[in-house]
Amino acid sequence: MRIDKVLADAGFGTRSEVKKAIKQGLVIIDDVRVRDAKTQVDPNEQHILFNQVPVQYQQDVYLMLNKPKGVVSATEDNLHKTVIDIVAPTWGHKKLFPIGRLDKDTEGLLILTTDGHYSHELMSPKKHVSKLYRAVVDGFVTSKDQDSFKTGVILNDGYQTKPATLVIKEQAANSIVTIEVVEGKFHQIKRMFEAVNKTVLELERLRIGGLLIDPSLKRGSYREMTVEEIELAKKRI
Repeated sequence: MRIDKVLADAGFGTRSEVKKAIKQGLVIIDDVRVRDAKTQVDPNEQHILFNQVPVQYQQDVYLMLNKPKGVVSATEDNLHKTVIDIVAPTWGHKKLFPIGRLDKDTEGLLILTTDGHYSHELMSPKKHVSKLYRAVVDGFVTSKDQDSFKTGVILNDGYQTKPATLVIKEQAANSIVTIEVVEGKFHQIKRMFEAVNKTVLELERLRIGGLLIDPSLKRGSYREMTVEEIELAKKRI
């Protein structure tokens, strides 16, 4: 492929922008500085640097992030660190965005991608892709709460949620539960527990569709998803 097309497809700018950069000598292929935009290159076999940044060529990017607390699920924010800031050292040249949102104080599985169609497949209510969360809740969670979640609870704005599965893992003053939902309203799980007079103290997403978070992925860490994982996230459980 022509080097200008590789760089443009990789997100380093428009074809005209990368052509200017090539003429300025900002591109190195296998330790050789090139200045001709027509230079042929195999991006899968050759080492390419753009202004000292390694070029990772691929049409779309799919990243699994173990989101930490204190980080917002946005592409930019003037006050807080974003999930894009976390991956920027490696993927800052790509126009990544998070699929859905996790609250600032919610942890766990978040997918970042450049693929808008894929995002729609995971987030569209018509697709019924479920999300599984683990929560620590202030108060004794009971079978009555489970029944309420199963039928759908009425939130403070009058909206009745779709049925959700609430499993009690540990019943105590601070109960540990899992919740599986097929929709993603604003602060939904926290508001669902508020509707049954309880407060969520901690919240972590464990699964999207059939994709479980990689247990070896530490908080704040990320990696590319495999082809199998990309498909698993779309799977209805």
